[in-house]
Amino acid sequence: MTTRTGQCLCGQITFAIEGEPMRVGICHCTDCRKESGSAFTYYGVWHSNQADITGTTVEYRGQCFCPQCGARLFSNDGIEVEIKLGILSPAPTGLVPAYELWVKRREPWLRPVEGAEQFDEDRPAAKAGG
Repeated sequence: MTTRTGQCLCGQITFAIEGEPMRVGICHCTDCRKESGSAFTYYGVWHSNQADITGTTVEYRGQCFCPQCGARLFSNDGIEVEIKLGILSPAPTGLVPAYELWVKRREPWLRPVEGAEQFDEDRPAAKAGG
């Protein structure tokens, strides 16, 4: 079984994720842009019981981050954990987005991910952020 690991910028929060993600996506919505400080968020979703996260995080509107370095890390509703894939090591992760959300807010200079489903807003029956 595949195990992926990662940590925040300062190393206070560490991750071990077992198995393959249920889904991998990119979101261009306003919240994801502001939360990431970038043009989009790149994330993977696993069952919560597949993630071993150590260290103390702080939460804001469902998003958990490191109180020391401020790195945005994950959200966890107890069923699914959504991991920001940029924190995994080594890069590149090899995880390819299967869909893009909120493409109506994608920067015009960004090309769609080849083969990924494109949604103007959320996926049908999707939760906010992916």
